[in-house]
Amino acid sequence: MADYTVNLTKEHALKEKMARLGVRESDIVESFIRSSGPGGQNVNKVSTAVYLKHIPTGIEVKCGLERSQALNRFLARRILVNKIETIKLGRASEERRKIEKIRRQKRKRSKRAKEKVLAAKKMHAEKKVFRRKPEGDYE
Repeated sequence: MADYTVNLTKEHALKEKMARLGVRESDIVESFIRSSGPGGQNVNKVSTAVYLKHIPTGIEVKCGLERSQALNRFLARRILVNKIETIKLGRASEERRKIEKIRRQKRKRSKRAKEKVLAAKKMHAEKKVFRRKPEGDYE
């Protein structure tokens, strides 16, 4: 694996994750395609987008997020490894845990939790009543 012009700790973390999942560089077919989006002449002239295919699993990834080919190579590998991890580990994968966390956050509140929130709102409203200026004329 070549230098990707990213932080060395990120590069080492990617290598380590690839080794842990048994993903070898020799199993990855890499090709470069022209990117789209902002970037002007650089994007139109240079093939900065990266296409990866992992032969054993058949997973394909395209990445053209950045203007730099080296950075896109790193990002594409990271996406590929995350997809392979999701398939191999299933529920234990990092991506799956994030999805579950969001699902828990969006879940409806229980009746007891709703009552607790409403009670707190009511107490706050009562406090604000005492802050009001008294009504009536004092002139």
